[in-house]
Amino acid sequence: MNRIPVIIDTDIGSDIDDTWALAMALGCPEIDIRMVVSCTGDTHYRAKIICKFLERVGRTDIPVGIGLPFESAMENQRAYVEDYEITDYSGVVESDGVTAMAKMIMQSEEEIVLICIGPLPNIAKLLEMEPRVVENARFVGMHGAVNKGYEGSNVVHAEFNVKHHVAEAIRVFSSDFDMTITPLDSCGVVRLEDSDYRKATDTDNAAMQEVMENYRIWLSTIGMNPVPDCSSILFDTVAIYLAFSDVLLDMQTLDIAVTEDGKTVIDDNGKTMRVAVGWNDLQAFYDLLTARLLNAP
Repeated sequence: MNRIPVIIDTDIGSDIDDTWALAMALGCPEIDIRMVVSCTGDTHYRAKIICKFLERVGRTDIPVGIGLPFESAMENQRAYVEDYEITDYSGVVESDGVTAMAKMIMQSEEEIVLICIGPLPNIAKLLEMEPRVVENARFVGMHGAVNKGYEGSNVVHAEFNVKHHVAEAIRVFSSDFDMTITPLDSCGVVRLEDSDYRKATDTDNAAMQEVMENYRIWLSTIGMNPVPDCSSILFDTVAIYLAFSDVLLDMQTLDIAVTEDGKTVIDDNGKTMRVAVGWNDLQAFYDLLTARLLNAP
C-alpha cells in the first residue's frame, strides 16, 4: 500500500477530539504522519501534549512543530503535561513549526495532505511565507457549518475553528489550495456510544490508554463526570478519514465563502471545494474508527 504523507495541524489540548484524532491517525495504515504541528493559543503547551503522547506510544520518529503562539485559551488538558517538558522528547522538535511545514512540503517528492483540525493562523502564515505550497499540498479540514449547526441544529452556527481566527480563515478559504472540508453537517454528529465505545476503549494499547487518561482529565477540567460511558463529539476524526477516503460520506462540490462573522456560506463568488454534507453510512465509519483506534500503537 502506498501510504499518503500527511502533516497534522492541531489545537490539541482544548477539545478532546483532537486527541482521539491523533490516536486514530496513528492507527491508519493508509497515511504516513510526517509531522504534527500545534496551532493557536499556547502552542508550547499544545506541543507538549503531542510530544508526551508520541513518546508514550513509541512514535518519537514523528517530528513535532510549535506553531504561532497566541494568548492562552481553553487549556483543558494541562494536568497531562504538568510533569513533562518539550526537552523530554527524544524526537525532533521544530521551534518554528510553520517554516518546518513549508520546507517539508516544498522538498517532498509526493503531494502532502495538510490535515487541519484547528483554527488556521499557521496555514495562513504558511501561505504568506511560501505561496507555492498549494502546488504540492492539498487541504483537508474540520471547518465550518453549511446547513447544520452544533448538535445537529437547524440554526447554522459560526464554527469554532473558523470564527476563532476569522481573518486567517478567510485567507485560507480564498487560497489556491485544493480543499476538502468536513463541516458540522457531517462531523458534528460523530459520537462513540454503547458497544462502539466499549469496543474502542476496552483495549490495552498505549494510544488508547493515553486517550483515556486525557479524556478523564478533560472531563474533570470542564466539570463533568470523569468516568465516561461514551465519547464526546469526535469532530476531528472525520478529517483524518477524509485524508484517504470519502466513500462513507455524502460529498458535494460547493462554492464556500467565509463571512466577517465567521460563518461558512454557499456563495457563487466563494471558493469551489468538496464538502462532506452528511453520511452515506455512519455506522460503517464507527466500525472503521474503532478498528483504527485498536490498530494504534
